Amino acid sequence: MPDPITYGSSGKSSSAPRKYVRLTDPVEVVHGIGARGAVTLARLNIHTVGDLLRHYPSRWEDRTQFRSAADVQHAETASLSGTVSAVSVKKIRPGLTVTEVTLNDSGEPLRLLWFNQPFTERQFKPLVAAKRRIVVYGQVKRNSWVPEMVNPEWEELAETGVGLSSNRICPVYPATEGITQQKLRKIVSAALEAVKGSIPDAIPEELRTSHGLIDAEDALAAIHFPAGEEQLAAARRRLVFEEFFLYQVLTALRKRQSSTRRVLSTLHAAPCNEALKRLQGALPYALTRAQKRAILDIQRDLTSGSCMNRLLQGDVGSGKTAVAMAAILMAVQNGCQAALMAPTEILAQQHAALFKRWLEPLGICVELSTGSLPTSERRRVLAAAESGDAHVVVGTHALIQSGVQFKKLSLAIVDEQHRFGVMQRHALAQKGLSAHLLVMTATPIPRTLTLTLYGDLDLSVLDEMPPGRRPITTHWKQPDKRHQVYESARRLLAKGQQVYVVCALVEESEKLQAANAEALAEELANQVFTEYEVGLLHGQMKPDQKEAVMAGFAAGTTHVLVATTVIEVGIDVPNATVMIIEDADRFGLAQLHQLRGRVGRGSAASYCVLLGAPAGETGKARLQAMVNTIDGFVIAEEDLSLRGPGEFFGTRQSGAPEFAIANVLRDNNILVEARGAAFGLVEKDPQLNDASCAPLKMALRDIGDRMATVLRERGEDAVQCP
Repeated sequence: MPDPITYGSSGKSSSAPRKYVRLTDPVEVVHGIGARGAVTLARLNIHTVGDLLRHYPSRWEDRTQFRSAADVQHAETASLSGTVSAVSVKKIRPGLTVTEVTLNDSGEPLRLLWFNQPFTERQFKPLVAAKRRIVVYGQVKRNSWVPEMVNPEWEELAETGVGLSSNRICPVYPATEGITQQKLRKIVSAALEAVKGSIPDAIPEELRTSHGLIDAEDALAAIHFPAGEEQLAAARRRLVFEEFFLYQVLTALRKRQSSTRRVLSTLHAAPCNEALKRLQGALPYALTRAQKRAILDIQRDLTSGSCMNRLLQGDVGSGKTAVAMAAILMAVQNGCQAALMAPTEILAQQHAALFKRWLEPLGICVELSTGSLPTSERRRVLAAAESGDAHVVVGTHALIQSGVQFKKLSLAIVDEQHRFGVMQRHALAQKGLSAHLLVMTATPIPRTLTLTLYGDLDLSVLDEMPPGRRPITTHWKQPDKRHQVYESARRLLAKGQQVYVVCALVEESEKLQAANAEALAEELANQVFTEYEVGLLHGQMKPDQKEAVMAGFAAGTTHVLVATTVIEVGIDVPNATVMIIEDADRFGLAQLHQLRGRVGRGSAASYCVLLGAPAGETGKARLQAMVNTIDGFVIAEEDLSLRGPGEFFGTRQSGAPEFAIANVLRDNNILVEARGAAFGLVEKDPQLNDASCAPLKMALRDIGDRMATVLRERGEDAVQCP
C-alpha cells in the first residue's frame, strides 16, 4: 500500500519528532488540529484521537486516472495534472473577487477559479515562479473558450506521485462548516502516523486468523487510504466484524450473567405436566405445533434451576396468550405466583379479562393492578399480591412501583416487550428475587435485529396460525375512493358485523390525534353511518370511559369504533371484520400490520382498507407491501429495509445500537459470524482471563461509556465487564 502517512500536500513527512499518542488522548494532540480545530471537530462528535480514526469515510472516489483538459466533456468530473503558469485576483464588483489560476497540461489550458478567496493568490505565486506541477480534481465546465473548474480540490504533485487527495482511492468524509475534505484527510493521516505501532487489537490473534481478518492498525490505515478495492474491502470487513464482535461479547456476557443466576423457588416437572393437562382440557381449541414447541422451551427453562430469560415472538393472532397462560399455570401449579406487565391500561384490561375467563374456573385468582384504580381497590389488590391470595396479577408499569410486593413471585411476563427497556422488565423480575422472565412481542422482528437487540434472550417463535383463522384481504385505495369504501363497510354492517376506523396519525401529539379522532367520529355518526352506533376511543379519555367504550364494542351495541392507535395492540373483538385506516401513508409498516391484526380474529372473512396517497416511492412501496402479504415477518423485513434499524420501533425508542461502519442489513452475514465468535469465546473463557484477551477487555471498558449511553436510552442496565 502506498504510504498514507503525510502531513501536507507536498507529500513530505513531518520532520517533527514523533511522540507517543494514545487513542484515548484528546484530539488536539494530533499535529495540525490545535484548540480551534478541536472545537470544530467536536461538532462532528470527535473528541479523542480514537474518535477521529473512527470517523470513517462515507464514500471513496477513484482518483487514480488522470485526464487531459482537451478530453474532458462539459460537467464531467476528473483529475488533471499540470504546471501553474499564471495567477491573478480580479474584483468583479463590491464584495466579490475571483482568483484565477491558469493550469497548463499536455493539451489545452484549464482555468481554475475561486470566489472570495484572495488568499489563494499567495499560495499560488511561489508555484508560478518555480513552475511547480499540481493536481486538481473537480467538475469541468465549458461555458467559455477555455474550460474551467470552480473551487476544485488541489495539491502539489507529491514526489511519490501519490498525494492525500490525488492518484489514489480518495476518502470523502462526513464534514461540517469550518473544515474541508483536504483538512480532514491531512489530520487523519497525521493521527495514523501518531498512533503507528501503538494500536491495541481487540480481536485475539487466534480469532483473526480463523476468520481471515487483517489486524487493527492495517484496517484503520486502509479504510482511510486504501491502495485498491481489495484492500478497502478487507479493511471494511475487519472493522465491521470488530463492531459486531464487541457488541456481541457484551451481549454474551449479559446473557451468561443472567442465565447463571439461580432461582429461589425451582419449579418441578410433575406439577408443570399437570398444569399443561389442565390447560388443554380447558381450551376449546387444540394448540398449534409452534405453541407446543414454545411451551416445551418454557417448561425446560422453568425446571432447570436457573433463571429463564426468553423472548416469545409471534405474529398477531399466533396464540402468544395461550402460551403465556401455560407458563402461568405451571408457576401456580408449583405453589408460586405470576405477574404480567402490559404497556397500556387497555391491553392490561384485555389480558386480565381473558385470564379471568380461562383461569378462574381452574381455581386461579386473577387481579388487575393499574395506576388508575381507586385507592381502596388498589390497596385490596396489593394486599392480595403480598399475601399470596392473588395467583396472577396483571397490570401496567404500576406493577414495578416500590409499594408492590409479592409473597412468592416466580414468573414475570412482559408483553409488547419493545415498549419497555431492560431495566423495567428486570425490575418486574426482581419483585420475585430472581424470578423467571418471559418477554413477548407481537411485532415480528427481523433476524438481524433479533441478534443485536435481544441476543441475551433465548428465542421461541410462533410461526404458524391457529386453525380456523381466515386470511385478511387488504386493499389500498386513494382518498377520492373514501365514499365507496364506507359504502362497502355499510353492507357488512347490515350483515351484523362491526367496523374499526383508525384516524390519521398526527405527528407525536396524542392530544392532536384525539381531536382528530373526535372530528372523524362526529362526521361518521352524523353524515355517513347515521343509522348505526358510532363509538370513540383515544388515549386522552379517562380509564372508565375507555372501558365503557370497549365493553360496548365487544358486546356489539357499538357498531363502528373510531379510534387512534391506542387499539394497536390487545383489542380482541371477533365480530369486527373491517379495519379502515385513514391517511395510512402516515404510518409505519409495523404499525399498519399491528392495526390490521385487530380484525380476522373470528371465522368470518375480514378486510383491511388503507386510504392514502403517498407522495414518494418509499410510501407507495410500504402500502403495496401491506397489500401483497399478511406475513408479519416478511413485512418486518420490508419495513427494516425501507426505514432502517433506527426507525424500526419508532423515534421514541429505536432500540438499535449505533454502529460507526457496520450495517445490520447489508452486513448480516458478518453479524452472524461475529456473534458465533463472540459467544464461542465467552463460553470458552467466561472471564476473558487469557492473556490474548487483555486488549479486548480494554476495548470493552473503552466502549462501556459509549454503550452505556445507548443502553440508558433503551432503559437497559450496563453490562458488567470482566
